[in-house]
Amino acid sequence: MQREKVVIIGSGPAGLTAALYTARANLNPVVIAGPQFGGQVAPTHEIENYPGFPGGSGTELIEIMKGQAERFGARIEMDVVLSVDFSAGSPFTVRTGNVEYLADAVIVTAGASPRLLGVPGEAEYTGRGVSYCGTCDGFFFRGKRIVVVGGGDSAIKEALFLTKFATHIDVIHRRDTLRAEAELQKRAFAHEKIDFIWNTVVERIDGANGKVTSVQLRNLQTGEVRQYPTEGVFIFIGHEPNNALFKGVLAMDEHGYLITDRHMMTSVEGVFAAGEIQDPIWKQVATSVGQGTAAAMAAEEWLAKREAAMAAAQERQKQA
Repeated sequence: MQREKVVIIGSGPAGLTAALYTARANLNPVVIAGPQFGGQVAPTHEIENYPGFPGGSGTELIEIMKGQAERFGARIEMDVVLSVDFSAGSPFTVRTGNVEYLADAVIVTAGASPRLLGVPGEAEYTGRGVSYCGTCDGFFFRGKRIVVVGGGDSAIKEALFLTKFATHIDVIHRRDTLRAEAELQKRAFAHEKIDFIWNTVVERIDGANGKVTSVQLRNLQTGEVRQYPTEGVFIFIGHEPNNALFKGVLAMDEHGYLITDRHMMTSVEGVFAAGEIQDPIWKQVATSVGQGTAAAMAAEEWLAKREAAMAAAQERQKQA
């Protein structure tokens, strides 16, 4: 069993930021990278909205973050957490495929994953016309016709945002009414750039020369199948927090996101969380970095108070 001051679960922007701050605090953190090093941002083709980063791929940004954290002593382990045991309080048990850790504090930054359509062409053209983030990628679709898939708040918010760039947007929804809030619907229905394709699903995403060129649509009422030209497919059918390890262990909201207090602490004292595992709203690199900072600073303060309390208890025992 390997004893550690801090174990960080996840290696996206929140996790690497938490690693940087805890490393600078001389806590010698270990980061368990998880199944995808860098999290959701890693496969992003281009990032232009992270302050101080002049533009480049998600992989480039993650490598910069990794190098900075390692420079101050953070250790990155390309491993996957298989189970955790927080029941007895600190120190906590974190088991991976290779090591069993005993950690005084844990910071969970396991992130979330966008729900996929699961259709042919989706994986092939992700980052090449298929996107799950309008804020991240909308800029690259200036002057293009695109489609948005979904009918909830996220889909309509993103469709409205994408009107800043695209010449026309078709919202494809499997029902004949939207689930988005009334005010969003009102704005979308009134927007000259937005049209709706109702009772329809995307069955396939097609392309040529590495770029999306069309989607195959099927009308759920008539069964009609048609090829619909488009230069971009934005998919907003929800996110799933990567919470499997923490079910029955940490408190979650009705959507499965970890619940944290203002100090980023979960329902278990000494276990903190940051990034999209606990953030169902913002889902940006910049907000995840801020949350990772807060979680690291809170963990440092909590550990200092814990050590002071333990030292005081030992002193009282000596004097007894």
